[in-house]
Amino acid sequence: MPHTTFTTTTRGLRRDTPPMLLFERAKRFGVWNPSDLDLSQDKADWAKLSPEEKDIILRLTSMFVAGEEAVTLDLLPLIRVVANEGRTEEELYLTTFLWEEAKHVDFFSRVLTEVCEAPADLTVYQSPNYRRIVYEALPEALCALEADSSPRVQARASAVYNMIVEGMLAETGYHAYFTIMDRFGMMPGTREGVSKLKLDESRHIAYGVYLLSRLMAEDPSVWPTVEATMNDLFPVGLGVVTDIFSHYDPPPFGVTQDEFLGYAASQFQKRFQRIQRARDLSLEQVNEETRAILDANDA
Repeated sequence: MPHTTFTTTTRGLRRDTPPMLLFERAKRFGVWNPSDLDLSQDKADWAKLSPEEKDIILRLTSMFVAGEEAVTLDLLPLIRVVANEGRTEEELYLTTFLWEEAKHVDFFSRVLTEVCEAPADLTVYQSPNYRRIVYEALPEALCALEADSSPRVQARASAVYNMIVEGMLAETGYHAYFTIMDRFGMMPGTREGVSKLKLDESRHIAYGVYLLSRLMAEDPSVWPTVEATMNDLFPVGLGVVTDIFSHYDPPPFGVTQDEFLGYAASQFQKRFQRIQRARDLSLEQVNEETRAILDANDA
């Protein structure tokens, strides 16, 4: 379709909106190069690990890299919908999503190749619960936007992507990495990369909470879709965590299944409650609350 107007030459960018505030943070904190990370000590540390210790790190890393590749492949329909609705500030921020997810693929691929010397086929580490979310629910929800860009379908896409894949699974995975690497003082390059990824993903999740809150402020009828999507996938997400630990008795590195199940459930519940609250907020209140949370996180 031909263009009829441009934001920058009509009303101008609204720099105080949550998406533009997130865009500013992405420009400041999201510019890092996975190729610059020094993984030499990581390779030395890897060589000292036991077979089971190597196995659980390979399991975590293979799940991460496939998940990051999946969202890189599946994200474009959401960007296209936001662009077609003329939400320029949101589209500007969403351009950083694709860039950052692609860098995450690059980073984990480096770890697998240069540190772990992993075999090419790691699909053995991807359980049925993992496949249900990453292979099926994620592309189904995002690609559905190509045929139906309604608020309900947008809400489902964001709930699967931002709340389940990123807000529950990815954050639990980061927690596992930090627990292991901090406890044993190992693999500093990988830890540095994961810490940078975690900052990127925290912005993605903040946008997801904002998007879902905005959609509900504009159309409260989307809440049942959000609630059903998150509740349907919550036990599957917990199943992903349980699947990891089912292969080890006892788990390597002294970690326990319960601590990570508890963490995953806590992250899910925290975001669920924030989104649920948005049913009673106006759009301006959503913007104000999101700005306050971003400012508090910067403090």
